Amino acid sequence: MREVWAAVTTTQARPATGVVLVAAALAAALVVVGGVWPVTRRLVTIAHEGAHGVAALVSGRRLSGIRLHSDSSGLTVSRGPRTGPGMVLTLAAGYPGPALIGLGAAWLLSRGYAVAVLWVLLLAMALLLLQIRNFYGLWLLVATGVPLFLVSWYATGQTQSTVAYVITWFLLLAAVRPPWELQSERRRGGARGSDADQLAGLTRVPGVVWVGLFLAVNAACLALGASWLLAA
Repeated sequence: MREVWAAVTTTQARPATGVVLVAAALAAALVVVGGVWPVTRRLVTIAHEGAHGVAALVSGRRLSGIRLHSDSSGLTVSRGPRTGPGMVLTLAAGYPGPALIGLGAAWLLSRGYAVAVLWVLLLAMALLLLQIRNFYGLWLLVATGVPLFLVSWYATGQTQSTVAYVITWFLLLAAVRPPWELQSERRRGGARGSDADQLAGLTRVPGVVWVGLFLAVNAACLALGASWLLAA
C-alpha cells in the first residue's frame, strides 16, 4: 500500500505533445470506427451506470444494485421517493457521467498525476463491483479492471502515462456520442423509457431538452478537458 500511495502522490513528467495527440487519435478511433464502437461503448456504460449509482447515494437514495448488459445497456436500481430532486439527480447523472469522469482525469493529468488517474479508476471499479448484480456485469468489470491493474502495477512510467491519456481522451470523446444516438433513436419512436424521457415525466421539461443539456455538458467537458490535456 505504501508503494501504491507513493506512486499515486508522485507526479510524472508530462508526455510530449505528439504523444498526447497520438493518444487522442487512438481514443477517437475507439469512438468513431463502426466495428469498434459497439465494444468500447460498454466502457461508457460502466461510467454511465456508476454515475447513476453515485448520484443516488449522494441524494440520499438506497442503491439496490447495478446491471451491465451485453448489448451495452445497463440498469441502476435505487430505493426512495419516485419523484423529487433525488430522483431527478439520479436520472440526470448518467449521460454526463463519463464526461465528468474524463474531466476529472484531465485535471489530474494536467498536474502530472498520470498514475493517480489509473488507481482512482481502479478504486472506482472495485467499489462498483460490490453493486453488480449480474454475471455479465461482473465479467465486464473484471475484464476491464485486470488489464488496468497490470498496467498500473507493472508497466513503465511512460506506458502508464500514455494509457492514462488514452483513457481520458476516450471518456471525453465517447461521452458526446450517446446523446446523439439517444436522440436519433427517439426520433424513430424508440427509447421511450430513456433517462431523458423519464426526466421529462418528472419535470415536464421535454425529453429533447434534456438530451440537449446532456450534449451541451459533455461538449463543454470535452472542450475544457482538451484544453488541459494540450496545455504546454
